[in-house]
Amino acid sequence: MKNHVRSFKTYIRDEIIKKGGWVNAHAHADRAFTMTPEKIHIYHNSNLQQKWDLVDEVKRTSSVEDYYARFCQSIELMISQGVTAFGTFVDIDPICEDRAIIAAHKARDVYKNDIILKFANQTLKGVIEPTARKWFDIGSEMVDMIGGLPYRDELDYGRGLEAMDILLDKAKSLGIMCHVHVDQFNTPKEKETEQLCDKTIEHGMQGRVVAIHGISIGAHSREYRYELYKKMREAQMMIIACPMAWIDSNRKEELMPFHNALTPADEMIPEGITVALGTDNICDYMVPLCEGDMWQELSLLAAGCRFPNLDEMVNIASINGRKVLGLDR
Repeated sequence: MKNHVRSFKTYIRDEIIKKGGWVNAHAHADRAFTMTPEKIHIYHNSNLQQKWDLVDEVKRTSSVEDYYARFCQSIELMISQGVTAFGTFVDIDPICEDRAIIAAHKARDVYKNDIILKFANQTLKGVIEPTARKWFDIGSEMVDMIGGLPYRDELDYGRGLEAMDILLDKAKSLGIMCHVHVDQFNTPKEKETEQLCDKTIEHGMQGRVVAIHGISIGAHSREYRYELYKKMREAQMMIIACPMAWIDSNRKEELMPFHNALTPADEMIPEGITVALGTDNICDYMVPLCEGDMWQELSLLAAGCRFPNLDEMVNIASINGRKVLGLDR
């Protein structure tokens, strides 16, 4: 009798179940499902930095009930795929104030028997401007992990390194992990992951800091990349890949090593770096075509990095996600 032929999706899914189920380590569930056909021009015509402020429209007009509905829709989508732990950033800033995080906690209470939910504060307005800093401080007391976007303060004030100090100081004082968006623009001009490693070591936060994305790493030379991996090991830094979020990286005329716009998991994992998986934005202004499909994210990462290591694919989608969310402590 011939062996039953199964797809790799079926095989990997079954192995992930054995390791405790899927983990979505990074999302923005409060803004999920806010893109409409009438608004698709925002995605076509605006870069990411512009969308950081264009999304104010959604944040300003969303009530606690609106946010709660989006959280529930996102959470139920995850549960339907076998996700057992879900980490999401939540906007807490001068525009939406605490409405989104109030809704997040309400949703967590409703689904507490179905899925583990972990929250980090998203700082789209940075942490330098006084009102933004006030809401960062307020939000930090309402989340499980400190979240950050240092490039916002670099863009506005040239103070990205200071923003990293603020994020890490807060995480250290509260005794919680820190998740930071870095190297998102697929250019060798960015060295945010390296900067975050240096700051992690400076603040004595080894093993408690997680980089999100790291797309620009692949734009650097091989020599630079492998020196960076050494530094990441020294900082015990983990990273979350969100493949659908950056596969649409714009064409550029800069000369750089040929690479796909993905976190280089194929190089990082053999170097001893923990790589986890997230969906990032789900059908919103930032990533309208992401459906929150965990298999799509995992298969894209494996194919785009040419890394069909089945055991490691399973780990990326399961136990590594628990590590970056601090669930293995």
